[in-house]
Amino acid sequence: MNQANVTFIQGTVVEEVHLTLVELCQACCADETHIHAWVLEGVLEPLGNSPQDWRFSGDSLRRAQLALRLSRDLDINPPGVALALDLLDRITALETRLQHTGNH
Repeated sequence: MNQANVTFIQGTVVEEVHLTLVELCQACCADETHIHAWVLEGVLEPLGNSPQDWRFSGDSLRRAQLALRLSRDLDINPPGVALALDLLDRITALETRLQHTGNH
């Protein structure tokens, strides 16, 4: 019988990442046109007043990666991506509420 060594790691996830527009594009393999469209649709909410000043959080990276998959894999336009992500956010919020109430 094989014995497995199990190691538990405890830590804190820090969402203090602030990516520039170029860094976000590189990190999620999207072009600036996609990022601009998603900002206009409210999919991404950068800090800063202009694209040169925009800074994106770690959550923006996750959302941009998901938005890109929806856009490419399902051929969804930017307004459709915004709607899909809004619905996914609502589902997540409802699932979280169900877990907290013990009805899951």
